[in-house]
Amino acid sequence: MTDHVDRILAQWAAARPDLDVAAMAVLGRLARAARLADARLGVTFAAHGLDAASFDVLATLRRNGEPFRLTPTEIQQSAMVTSSAIAQRLNRLELDGLVLRSPNAADGRGTVVSLTPEGRALIDRALPDHVANQERMLAGLTDAQRAALATLLQALAESLAEATASRP
Repeated sequence: MTDHVDRILAQWAAARPDLDVAAMAVLGRLARAARLADARLGVTFAAHGLDAASFDVLATLRRNGEPFRLTPTEIQQSAMVTSSAIAQRLNRLELDGLVLRSPNAADGRGTVVSLTPEGRALIDRALPDHVANQERMLAGLTDAQRAALATLLQALAESLAEATASRP
């Protein structure tokens, strides 16, 4: 089976036979899969009035359990949202009544973010749809393929982190 990435690799092989572009096979397919997955996930999030970052913040607060409260730094470390996006995302979620920020009793300068009852209800409605959507997206893979892919992606993420940390 030939795909878009195979055609790109063949073009590079013809245009620049002196370069080994084999890494493009992995990273090109990874980027394409990520775009397709993000689009599918976005449809489910939008059905609940959310985007990926908002869902992630609400899900992070929810999965950390009672009392559904974390500092912005803890959210950033536990979520899949960049630190620069946290403040903006929290502002939006607070305006929507889904989270509440209050002074941090342990650190007078900081704040804690709590999931409101409305926020909890929303994430509890969205999460089953999100999980079902993920299952549909992976339906073409066997359990063994899913496990192997998860292991390989973990190794890739570690390799990318090392490469990023060691770059000049």
